[in-house]
Amino acid sequence: MSDASADSRVTLRTLRQWVRAGEKFPMLTCYDATTARWLWKGGVRTLLVGDTAAEMILGHDSTLPAPMSFLVELTAAVRRGAPHAFIMADMPFGSYHCGDDQAMASAVRFLTEGCADAVKLEVDSSFAPLVERMVHAGIPVVAHVGSRPQQVRQRGGYGSVGRSQREADEIVATAGEMVQRGAAMLLVEAVPAEVSQRIVKLAVSPKSTEPVPVVGCGAGPDCHGHVVVLHDLVGLTGWHPPFVHPVAAMGEALEQAAAEWAKDVKSGNYLAKDHPYRMG
Repeated sequence: MSDASADSRVTLRTLRQWVRAGEKFPMLTCYDATTARWLWKGGVRTLLVGDTAAEMILGHDSTLPAPMSFLVELTAAVRRGAPHAFIMADMPFGSYHCGDDQAMASAVRFLTEGCADAVKLEVDSSFAPLVERMVHAGIPVVAHVGSRPQQVRQRGGYGSVGRSQREADEIVATAGEMVQRGAAMLLVEAVPAEVSQRIVKLAVSPKSTEPVPVVGCGAGPDCHGHVVVLHDLVGLTGWHPPFVHPVAAMGEALEQAAAEWAKDVKSGNYLAKDHPYRMG
């Protein structure tokens, strides 16, 4: 992709250039410095430090228990591993729901302590004033619309949205309002392609001075970028959403490696003949 060499910092300006040039960009979730370094080497220039860390790292059954300080620390780690990547930080459940002042403080932590390039909020129209306030403070906001995992308890589970005309219109209207309030990017999750097509169209309207990049998460082919959970993509999870097409079986490879290590140790052969340290 243009303007994204191993030595150049990827910024919001870079993403806008990709949108103008019609270049799709891949994004993956990432939670540690080592993985970030390898993803960058593989050509992934945009990373999401997602609240899915609550599930993938901490073993919870939803994203809700992701601690704020934990995600800030992970964001900083990913930055150290991929210093030139565009890093989006997920604001966890509760970090922006208990008053705008708290939300502002949380977002500032992600930018200052976590060194993120942008913060992501799961929004409906009621969050418009908060998004505008953040934008005025200089905080790049990614407005997450469509399916919102932080609503899992209220919805009784995960699933796609926007299948009815009413629901689709509501999602598109929310996306439009977020763009009007200054959102730097949109993330659209688990909606029919017709919904994301409408959102992409409004996000790159000729009336706008700058295009608003749209990242899809199971939202159809028209989005400018696409993100999935890394663990799903590489085969580390027992179940993955239907929009993820695994490209590796790292879970099985890890299992085999563990079995080989266990076999070597239990046999008594480990270091029996090749211990590297000698006295004298």
